[in-house]
Amino acid sequence: MQWLNEPPQWAQTDQQITLTTAPNTDFWRITHYGFIRHSGHFFYETITGDFVAEVTIVGQYRDLYDQAGLMVHIDNNHWLKAGIEYVNGVQNLSAVVTHDYSDWSMVALTKAPETLRLRLERRGEAIELLYRDENGDFRPFRLTYFQDAPALQIGIMAASPEGDGFEVTFAGYAIQPSIEA
Repeated sequence: MQWLNEPPQWAQTDQQITLTTAPNTDFWRITHYGFIRHSGHFFYETITGDFVAEVTIVGQYRDLYDQAGLMVHIDNNHWLKAGIEYVNGVQNLSAVVTHDYSDWSMVALTKAPETLRLRLERRGEAIELLYRDENGDFRPFRLTYFQDAPALQIGIMAASPEGDGFEVTFAGYAIQPSIEA
């Protein structure tokens, strides 16, 4: 795996990666705010075909828009990020899909989880995003078109658009071929 925008501090063991985000980091393109940012931290590998990726996220979110999750990336104009985003003191399931312009959807989590298990499933030109609920069941929160490409970059991402940075741990990152047709 390799970094796009390596964070100032990070450590990796067999089972987890812990990092501290740099301030003023983000992934966003144009919509509503008018700016382009491609400065968030993304630790990725390249994969072909359909796949399922999972990770458990434990973040010390404190500032507006602190975020951590999974990312799929083709280039600066075509990418998706999904996970937790901290908005107005609340942890939200968040997804941003970008095809030249970013769109953003989020759902407030009624109870801030200590950990969040996230799953991303790619099948053809579709990506489904799921999270594990308090009963241990995976629940979908977004299904989106994502253009087909011969190879995609997939991995973990984190950013701090407004704050001074925060610490986040990613555990149990796993990727495997999709088991469904």
